[in-house]
Amino acid sequence: MTFADLGLSPELLKAVEDAGYSEPTPIQAQAIPAVLMMRDLIGIAQTGTGKTASFVLPMIDVMASGRRRALMPRSLILEPTRELAAQVAENFEKYGANHDLKMALLIGGVQMGDQLRTLDEGVDVLIATPGRLMDLFERGKILLNGCELLVIDEADRMLDMGFIPDIEFICSKLPETRQTMLFSATMPPPIEKLAAKFLSNPKRIEVSRAASTNENITAFKIPVKARQKRDTLRWLLENDQVETAIIFSNRKTTVRELNKQLQRDGFRSSEIHGDMDQSSRIKELDRFKKGEVNILVASDVAARGLDIKGVSHVFNFDTPWHPDDYVHRIGRTGRAGAKGRAFTFVSEDDAEAIENVEKLTGSAIKVFGKEDVRVPLAEPGSDAGKGAGSDKESSKGEDDSEPEAQEKPKRQSRRRRDEADSPAEKPRRERAPRKERADEKPERKPRSRRRDDDDEPVPPGEWNGPRPSFLDVGVG
Repeated sequence: MTFADLGLSPELLKAVEDAGYSEPTPIQAQAIPAVLMMRDLIGIAQTGTGKTASFVLPMIDVMASGRRRALMPRSLILEPTRELAAQVAENFEKYGANHDLKMALLIGGVQMGDQLRTLDEGVDVLIATPGRLMDLFERGKILLNGCELLVIDEADRMLDMGFIPDIEFICSKLPETRQTMLFSATMPPPIEKLAAKFLSNPKRIEVSRAASTNENITAFKIPVKARQKRDTLRWLLENDQVETAIIFSNRKTTVRELNKQLQRDGFRSSEIHGDMDQSSRIKELDRFKKGEVNILVASDVAARGLDIKGVSHVFNFDTPWHPDDYVHRIGRTGRAGAKGRAFTFVSEDDAEAIENVEKLTGSAIKVFGKEDVRVPLAEPGSDAGKGAGSDKESSKGEDDSEPEAQEKPKRQSRRRRDEADSPAEKPRRERAPRKERADEKPERKPRSRRRDDDDEPVPPGEWNGPRPSFLDVGVG
């Protein structure tokens, strides 16, 4: 099957060909005809299979006819994050090059001035995050009663992140006779029930088992103590043929600390998380895409929708709290037919979280073993080379260094007690300190001499402590 078989216009087919695509993915092959027939639908497919193009392409042809009006967008696409909204906007610019369509990107973290001017001129396609859209709507800067088509992308996350009240409010302001589509990689039954209220007799398209992972991704889990995670990560970055990697953490503070540590270790890394303003996030993503840095440490703000080619590895520094996030995180690698590797660090506190992930995906994640290592492993007892086994030993050695440091004073005190029984060592141990005091601190010599004088017996009732120096000063 080709894109020409799906009923797209010649202008759109040329744009698709110029973009380098010839055959539609399974989700595109089934969704595009349904959208062109103005059907409501639920599209379920694993991440990285082309969900975005499956609604962007037919929307361009649907919106090609019609007239735009000021402040009244003709179609609306809701996205959970700014990054994903910007990604969809790039797709519209690429595929809509041969159409006279006006698009507006409505996201937080940037100035409203340009966005308001674009809305005043009228737009065919409005791509927005719920927060900024609600803000402008409450200010009376946008009207939704002319919207003919609604897309809720990453529907499970949109509903699961607490956007249900916002989505219900937005839908109440849209015309009742509209076309509504939900696309997502996962669709748990409770979320599906909530989503069903927004659709009318939807067509369900499911091209892969819900919550399944990409077959091009080789996934591993590594049981590790929490304090050994950084050493394990550093070893994998150095020895697993990492070209570009995204490292996910559950906490923004961990993202910042981990990026600083990687930079101190000599890695070309950067970070992205929710506390950064939009311009900084876009700047760091551009650096990662251009190859200025090859490691991106991220919170879940980057887990969904980022289509960055050539990501060879994904590391879950923390096992995700929500099992759905696991599918989206590792989906950043293995895209467009490429192979990828994903590692999840599992500490004792992550036991329940990894069980939920395996329950969702329906299969156990393979434990990383010696046969999966990409570098030669050292033989037991050998000092040459380091492998996965030696990594654990080295990590263990580094972890045990603190107890050894604590035991060092005890060992030294035991040696001092044994000095009397070791006459051969006694002269050496006494001679070195005397030389050191004589060379470096000669001023202590008189003070020690006075302490020796004070060691003589004194009559009862007299001062028997260290002799203060002022007692030696005569009174004239």
